[in-house]
Amino acid sequence: MKEGTDNRFLAKLTPRERTEMIRQEANLSELARQLRAIAETLSAADGGGIAEPSTTSLRSISPAQPARVTDPLYDPAYGPSNSLRDIQHLRTIYAEFAREAYTMRRRRGTIFDNQELFGEPAWDILLDLYIAHVERKTVSVSSACIGSAAPPTTGLRWLGVLTEEGLIVREHDPEDQRRVLVRLTERGLAAMDEHFASAGPSA
Repeated sequence: MKEGTDNRFLAKLTPRERTEMIRQEANLSELARQLRAIAETLSAADGGGIAEPSTTSLRSISPAQPARVTDPLYDPAYGPSNSLRDIQHLRTIYAEFAREAYTMRRRRGTIFDNQELFGEPAWDILLDLYIAHVERKTVSVSSACIGSAAPPTTGLRWLGVLTEEGLIVREHDPEDQRRVLVRLTERGLAAMDEHFASAGPSA
């Protein structure tokens, strides 16, 4: 299918359908890459010699690229795939939805002179972490509690709940072991993607 046809086809899909199609395409691309690597190894073995790992395989296990090894949208041989660029673009749009939703929630609390009156600390935390992920920013536990617009003890309790649900993970800052960072898990990111794809700007 030509690029122009692809664009027209994508335009007819809902945001949720586009997100799902991109994920499926990425999984198929990664599977194809793995099959090519296996085929190269088997071909070398059939030739009677010791199989040499392919250049792509060597790149994929390079310690210099730890984050890319598990990313199905990244081809170490060629860089970010079209699918990766597509989902990055979608998440940039979704981050704007998240930012607007977060701002509106704070504005509402200010108007009613009580940020806790309409409180959903867990949702505020998820919005904050989603925006941070798209902007490639780190968030400390203390910052996440502030972002929850709730008392610190309440924010910490909801961080615990979200961790138990598998939506976020806490880990030590590699540059400062005294500092604990928090981020969305892949499950958390996928859930937020699906929410924004279905809710759109009204999120």
